[in-house]
Amino acid sequence: MNPYICDISSFNMMKPFVIGICGGSGSGKTTLLKKISSHYGVDSVSVFTMDNYYFPIEQQEKDKNGVVNFDLPTALNKASLVNDLRNLLNGQEIQVKEYFFNSPPDKNVMLTIEPKQIIIVEGLFLFHYTEVFKLLDFSVFVDVDMETQLDRRIYRDQKSRGYDVSDIVYQWKNHVTPCYQNYIQPFKKKASFIYRNDKNFEKDFLSLIGLLSENLITIK
Repeated sequence: MNPYICDISSFNMMKPFVIGICGGSGSGKTTLLKKISSHYGVDSVSVFTMDNYYFPIEQQEKDKNGVVNFDLPTALNKASLVNDLRNLLNGQEIQVKEYFFNSPPDKNVMLTIEPKQIIIVEGLFLFHYTEVFKLLDFSVFVDVDMETQLDRRIYRDQKSRGYDVSDIVYQWKNHVTPCYQNYIQPFKKKASFIYRNDKNFEKDFLSLIGLLSENLITIK
């Protein structure tokens, strides 16, 4: 029997277990949450993505060159985000528009998120928003070198957003890197677990699941 498998069938629904996942752009946050969800089963896990709370592009701040900067804590509707998350943790079903970059607001799909035994909260400003951080039972910082993050960002933004490499590099230097240095990296030491998303990812995933399962057992 796998020692890291935790039976959550009798988990107390009055107290969901809240896992927070944070890391820089391209660090692998989404991949990790999918792995955790798959491990415990999609019927037991709800995912709360902070990206769904970005303000419309016309409300975003611009840098000195007039380029929209999405990598600021003010880019998200924090009040709505915190309110929805609290409602979800209190056992209420919530609805939120799924965010797609550059998609018109009226084209976004409305998502229904149901409260479940495990709730995973994922986003850049997970630690910076203290109202969110204090709601977590366990926090994970996804750590990978900046060069790898940039390579992943270039691949993603060329393929899914149609950006030129020059535009991607501009945003990386002027928006993404300052965001990481100011609002993400300083909180790394506060994480319950640092997940190394490199050659150590398989080993670290097993260690992470072991810790999560131990915590799930203690709050049954």
